[in-house]
Amino acid sequence: MDRQAIIERLLDHYEHPRYHGPLADADVVVPGGIPDCGDQVTIYLKVDPEHEQVAALRFEGQGCSVSQAAASILAEALQGAPLAAIETLDDAAALDLVGYEVVRARPRCATLALHTLQAAVQAYRRRQRQAPYQETR
Repeated sequence: MDRQAIIERLLDHYEHPRYHGPLADADVVVPGGIPDCGDQVTIYLKVDPEHEQVAALRFEGQGCSVSQAAASILAEALQGAPLAAIETLDDAAALDLVGYEVVRARPRCATLALHTLQAAVQAYRRRQRQAPYQETR
């Protein structure tokens, strides 16, 4: 994809975000943000426990076009993804997905949603590990 196509895609996701809004039956809801600039993203994650994969993924947020478009692109790309794949995604992969050439000057904005989603997966896993102990009380 050339630079102009990447910019147009980012603007489209910013102006018409996919998978935006709360998810009423989410297993975990995790907020994330960048205090320096005020960008915020909240990830809503529902997991298919049998297959250890995303059953539903949505987000809400506010901030710059890069952080919000990246959240939309990530949410769209990772519907149905295995949790293990999300845990192993690195910043470089997220930047490539969003459009490295355009967002390379703003990596924190472009990876905010990824880091928040990874925190949501960790929160889900912690909750699953604690569930057997809570049931025996």
